[in-house]
Amino acid sequence: MRNVLVTGGAGFIGAHVVRALQTYEQLNVVVLDDLSGGFRDNIPDGVDFIEGSIMDNQLIDSLFEKYKFQYVYHLAAYAAEGLSHFIRRFNYNNNLIGSINLINASVLHKVERFIFTSSIAVYGSNQVPMLESMIPEPEDPYGIAKFAVELDLKTAHEMFGLEYCIFRPHNVYGEYQNIGDKYRNVVGIFMNKILRGEPMTVFGDGEQQRAFSYVGDIVGPIVESAWMDSTKNETFNIGADIPYTVNILSEQIAKAMGKPDHPLDHLDARNEVVIAYSDHSKAHGVFSNAQNTSLEEGLQKMADWVIEVGARESTHFKDIEIYKNLPPSWAKK
Repeated sequence: MRNVLVTGGAGFIGAHVVRALQTYEQLNVVVLDDLSGGFRDNIPDGVDFIEGSIMDNQLIDSLFEKYKFQYVYHLAAYAAEGLSHFIRRFNYNNNLIGSINLINASVLHKVERFIFTSSIAVYGSNQVPMLESMIPEPEDPYGIAKFAVELDLKTAHEMFGLEYCIFRPHNVYGEYQNIGDKYRNVVGIFMNKILRGEPMTVFGDGEQQRAFSYVGDIVGPIVESAWMDSTKNETFNIGADIPYTVNILSEQIAKAMGKPDHPLDHLDARNEVVIAYSDHSKAHGVFSNAQNTSLEEGLQKMADWVIEVGARESTHFKDIEIYKNLPPSWAKK
């Protein structure tokens, strides 16, 4: 039996990764999550669950000593890209320092492969379609933190031989997403608004373009990369190929939720990358069995789940560090 650590396993993508890993009988799955963004109900039976933070380096060291992990899937992060400008200290502690704790432990305990979910936020703007060969120029603290972890993994490999695989997913949606988080995951935000009878809210004119990616299409490659020779010390963009505007997305979501005439409100534009989508030629050449779910089909799958579980109360981030230029809709009421 081989022990596998999944950080953020109670969160959105992590919950899917855990379920996929459970299909391998030779793997024992251990989940570490502080439940700050995930839910205990997302964790299936049959895994060892530890409630704790990746910022607790003593806890990390004790877990690695106990389980002798062969593989680490690091998905724990606070992925509110836009909000990261206003929670800089929290962002770097959680998304960078916490990751370093895991990398240190992986080096010391001879982990066979470290799988890291980064983000296309590392690219910045004016680089479309985004290619792995491009020089990243992140424009927000979230993207900066993710790119810093990527660089650290490369140096850990060069100095200590730690093998890794980096994925840069983007705009992922699907079942188990926290639809009550108003700072991230526009699909979940829109669906929650509809359930609560509130208008969907869009920053600016809604012509921002993103390639919205169904979670079921990215989980297989992430899981399988741990034991594939072709993924060793490589970086992959992963997600949907076709970009859509937020305006089109809102129409498709309303249709999937059975509310085609649901109202839409436009708020003041915020500082964000307007057009962001990536090229996946490299991933397509390596992960030949990857799925490709259409936006309409993926949204319907998520909508069916959302309608079943019901609306969630929108939460406010408690520890905003900088209020200057904070969008009014994000301020604590």
